[in-house]
Amino acid sequence: MARLGLVLAMALCLTISVFPDTTTAQLIHSLLSQLLSGCDASIMIQSTPNNKAEKDHPDNVSLAGDGFDVVIKAKKALDAIPSCRNKVSCADILALATRDVVVAAEGPSYPVELGRRDGLVSTAASVHGNLPRPNDNVDKLNKLFAKNKLTQEDMIALSAAHTLGFAHCNKVFNRIYNFNRTHIIDPTLNKGYAKDLRLAWPKNVDPRIAINIDPITPKKFDNIYFKNLQQGKGLFTSDQVLYTDRRSRPTVDSWAKNSAAFNAAFVKAMTKLGRVGVKTGHNGNIRRDCGAFN
Repeated sequence: MARLGLVLAMALCLTISVFPDTTTAQLIHSLLSQLLSGCDASIMIQSTPNNKAEKDHPDNVSLAGDGFDVVIKAKKALDAIPSCRNKVSCADILALATRDVVVAAEGPSYPVELGRRDGLVSTAASVHGNLPRPNDNVDKLNKLFAKNKLTQEDMIALSAAHTLGFAHCNKVFNRIYNFNRTHIIDPTLNKGYAKDLRLAWPKNVDPRIAINIDPITPKKFDNIYFKNLQQGKGLFTSDQVLYTDRRSRPTVDSWAKNSAAFNAAFVKAMTKLGRVGVKTGHNGNIRRDCGAFN
């Protein structure tokens, strides 16, 4: 375990130094991908001529090619050690790397339960309806998380992973240019923030242009996410509804004032999420290559 931690730390340090934003965003995105098939590294599988993999579903198009390098580097380094070869799954490395990204961003540390195996299936078709979408309301979010025995409080805590990472314009354009028949701009958006978004994303913007999800402290894991929601600065509808919906607003208000309470709730939710759909025994294996089935 000590050797695994050292190898992972070295890989994380190297990868973040080269790809700081995409590495963080990719690992944070992988966090919520666990709602689909569990923590089994299915999100890392590359598509083949005979199979369009999970990562190539439109909901995952923002995943950068270099974001999983930390996992790939750590896997190769571990398998180069004879006593470690084929002993550590990509799923376990991914879970540890996600935790370490949170810690590197000054967020809370937490123990990661190990012993997972890598999944044997990864299809784009399985993604639809099983991941949070940018325009989801609280009812949809609660229903999605409840399928995995996660509570509304867990959902709100895990949504705050959006304190890190970035987004592309196609996820937000409707909120700033074509909201509905009576409002061009979503009225729940802070007016100044909406103006900033329009400046960053004019109508003819290159769709590859991305901005930070958290406009205040984008590289720090903190409770500013909740303070942003109080001010109408939630980038996605699925973020802002956590404040506009009376059922979730008290939790947002509480964690905006109490970072320690938020951190504790996040650790609790991450522990529960890490147990979703875990593969053991013949339900999985340990991949030789994280991007391909054995």
